[in-house]
Amino acid sequence: MALTGRAALIAMIGAVAVLLAPRPAYAVLGLLLVLAALVALDLLLAGPVRPLRFRRGGERRMRLGETAEIELIVENPGRRRVRGVLRDAWPPSAGAAPRRLPLDVPAGERRRLIVRLTPTRRGDREAVAVTVRSLGPLGVAARQGSHRVPWSVRVLPPFLSRKHLPARLSRLRELEGRHPALIRGQGTEFDSLREYVPGDDVRSIDWRATARRSDVMVRTWRPERDRRVLIVLDTGRTSAGRVGTAPLLQPPGTPGPPRDAAGWPRLDWSMDAALLLAALATRAGDRVDFLAHDRTVRAWTSGNSRTETLTALVNAMAPLDAELVESDAESMVAAVLSRARHRCLVVLLTDLNPAAMDEGLLPVLPQLATRHLVLVAAVADPRVAAMAAGRGSAESVYDAAAAEHLRAERARLTARLRRHGCEVVDALPDDLAPSLADAYLTLKSTGRL
Repeated sequence: MALTGRAALIAMIGAVAVLLAPRPAYAVLGLLLVLAALVALDLLLAGPVRPLRFRRGGERRMRLGETAEIELIVENPGRRRVRGVLRDAWPPSAGAAPRRLPLDVPAGERRRLIVRLTPTRRGDREAVAVTVRSLGPLGVAARQGSHRVPWSVRVLPPFLSRKHLPARLSRLRELEGRHPALIRGQGTEFDSLREYVPGDDVRSIDWRATARRSDVMVRTWRPERDRRVLIVLDTGRTSAGRVGTAPLLQPPGTPGPPRDAAGWPRLDWSMDAALLLAALATRAGDRVDFLAHDRTVRAWTSGNSRTETLTALVNAMAPLDAELVESDAESMVAAVLSRARHRCLVVLLTDLNPAAMDEGLLPVLPQLATRHLVLVAAVADPRVAAMAAGRGSAESVYDAAAAEHLRAERARLTARLRRHGCEVVDALPDDLAPSLADAYLTLKSTGRL
């Protein structure tokens, strides 16, 4: 049961009458009896909410920043009309709108309602409950009840770095020799023979083919295919820090709060870079596997076809959140070695935190670097660069000194990683994805992968 504002208005008018009545005690009793009679009559004549039947339909998956429509069918099998308000409850991060819907379902009929979701976070968003408030004909009281109508929507990463893919694919075609600029990539797999043109490397001349054809023939090469790329995503506590400026993923005026102005978590920037790398590697003919780890394996996907790799990755990444625990580097390396028995490219997306690296990854890195080609990618905080440039006051000078100290420690850590034979990409949030893709293409062009 629920009382409406009309009941409160009647009570206020009655209170004024009580003050003016010669016998206030009898007036209060009479007011209560009248109000109780009105409430009882309204509840008796209001349509029942318990027999209502509900059915859902609509999207099951969507990208962060998109809007999805969820259909709610309300069927009234009873004998009375149900007129009132319906509230479809979702978590605040689902961005459900409108929050309340007018409802008017005659007996034996059904109505179709639409709720639009504009989520502000990745992951699975599940409907909580459907609450119906059925008003009586007087509008004084209403019957109220809740129903469980399960439905879940998986919010996938937005893949904002997709805009960098055409340029990297153009460079990949250039490496493979299919670019109209007639530049041949120096890979390690033989591709074809063609006639010599001025400017070709004389070391590429195939003398046997030249003798057979009575013309100078040169060998062309392409980057190796069918190599394995293992993307390892660190989901420990350092991945929870927010850096950069969060992209605007919904138009102004959309219900629900916008992304935090403090920026995305490092985990989301790393995911975006991983998706661009996976899309590029699959187009290059390589196999891409994915592992998410902190103290234990959070997600693992392997053996997908090249057309299914990206779908498998976004579905594995969607429910992941940063765990507020210290990552276990030894367990992470053991998980990688047990899953990658042959030499491959291991791309580790983590944070270049000197304290965490000294106690975690660096002691066990030689085990990984001796068996695999390791590429470490990390998101740099742009606020550190801004602090380092500050000289306006004594306080800003101290901030600049702290920022320079942090940058120097990060540079020393990068040098130590490279001495172990690792490649390192340390870039600002917006530059991480294209820089990681460029590092991959460099490895392909030099024949290291």
